[in-house]
Amino acid sequence: MAISKIKSFGLQGVDGYIVDVEIDLSKSLPKFVLVGLPDASVKESRDRCTSAIKNSGAGFPIGKIVVNLAPADTRKEGAFYDLAVAVGILAAAGELDEKALGQYAFIGELSLDGDIRRVNGVLPMLITAAKKGIKKVIIPAENAHEASFISSVSADNGNTNQYTQKIEPIEIYTASSLTQVLNAFGFSSGDINFASPYQNGVVQYLKRVTPRSFESVKRNMAYGADMKYVKGQFVAKRALEIAAAGGHNVLLIGPPGSGKTMLAKCFPTILPDMTFAESIETTKIHSIAGALDSRTGIIALRPFRTPHHTASLVALAGGGPKAKPGEISLAHNGVLFLDEMPEYTRPCLEMLRQPLEDNKITISRANASFEYPANFTLIASMNPCPCGYYGSRTNKCTCRPDDIVRYLRKVSGPLMDRIDLHIEVDSVNYDDLSGEHLEEPSEDIKLRVDAARKIQLERYKGTTVYSNSDMNTGQLKKYCALDGAGNKMLKETFEKLQLSARAYTRVLRVARTIADLDGATDITAEHIAESVAYRNLDRKYKL
Repeated sequence: MAISKIKSFGLQGVDGYIVDVEIDLSKSLPKFVLVGLPDASVKESRDRCTSAIKNSGAGFPIGKIVVNLAPADTRKEGAFYDLAVAVGILAAAGELDEKALGQYAFIGELSLDGDIRRVNGVLPMLITAAKKGIKKVIIPAENAHEASFISSVSADNGNTNQYTQKIEPIEIYTASSLTQVLNAFGFSSGDINFASPYQNGVVQYLKRVTPRSFESVKRNMAYGADMKYVKGQFVAKRALEIAAAGGHNVLLIGPPGSGKTMLAKCFPTILPDMTFAESIETTKIHSIAGALDSRTGIIALRPFRTPHHTASLVALAGGGPKAKPGEISLAHNGVLFLDEMPEYTRPCLEMLRQPLEDNKITISRANASFEYPANFTLIASMNPCPCGYYGSRTNKCTCRPDDIVRYLRKVSGPLMDRIDLHIEVDSVNYDDLSGEHLEEPSEDIKLRVDAARKIQLERYKGTTVYSNSDMNTGQLKKYCALDGAGNKMLKETFEKLQLSARAYTRVLRVARTIADLDGATDITAEHIAESVAYRNLDRKYKL
């Protein structure tokens, strides 16, 4: 009878946790038992591990094998544990030195021929390993790029946008096959060789991950759009500049072909560059969802997610059997673009209320509750009516009044309240389209946005607020005080348009951003007037 214990990792939400893979091998009738609340993919690891061990040149031990995945009260999902189970079985059989294996944690899925396949969620697992003091980890070779940034990561101290507490150094090795791992720990052609120097063996057979610089990767990435190619639409571009400077949500209203989608695609090009902390946060989500490009291994540009209007509630919010993050979490620290917003189902649109207010979404299941970050900028577009030409200067609307009202009411008032800027985008004339000149490039607009964001970072220094759109009530009173003229104008607007309390605060936040773009310390009546002008749906399209 022999027992071995190998460390591996599981995932809970966007964080990893340590899983102790315990193997008990006893002389009895051959049997393989897997316990510890495994799901179907984990249970199937017994067949993968059996074939992988045999096809790697090792003999599979005969007897009763009990594998326990601890903690036993947490449900285990995925194929992360295959590699740990395989080496644990051989250690329990006396063919590998458990003491040497105990210095390492193992992550990886096994194929039947012994190859080690890529798994999702390696980055959050490695961050957990570093936090918990695990010094050495072996991962699949295909996850090398994702793991190459871990040496630059600082542990999350509870502030979702900063990593300030330094983590312990960690050695990360990659392997492409189970044979490489076995040879690294002294196993060779079935012969036991415990005298082998294990550290030298690991270096000889496994490849250590080379750290990479985030800045060097970011320099090689660029967006494919630019504001200089957007002809006309000066009001819309000004509104998007304000939205980028203050982190505000935008609704673009206009006829088909007026450039709404192009404006939205250009919006990420004027946003501030991602910080490394934001990049790690976003990469963790994409890694868990299986949406990370293994060639780069990190999200260095702000995400731009544009789900189709037929997307389900689960696809947008997240969930499913494994409670994976949805589109709104994949847009974290980036942009969520909803093209033709009224075409989305009502439940999908109403689901946006919580993340737009709290910058997170909670997915609850019978045995667990997962919280995913969802701090994104919403850019939505819609036609003003079913035919698309209500209010257009160049085309005549053919819709009946009740059809227009019915169409607009597909988007509820409470959701509209959460969108700061309502912008009317009309068709562009021929002279603007055919002209050879280019408009102001994104690079120049971004300079002004960066300057405004710098003011906000200094203003909210020491708090969890990073842009004007996130100001709480106390900060609103402190930083959005109005003079007599500004207060009079806002009061008249509030009463005339019958604004809600939420709309009132959003007008103030937008006015604060406009003042920051102007470099002004105080909010003036002109700033309030421009902010009110961007409540187009409140003024024109009576919902």
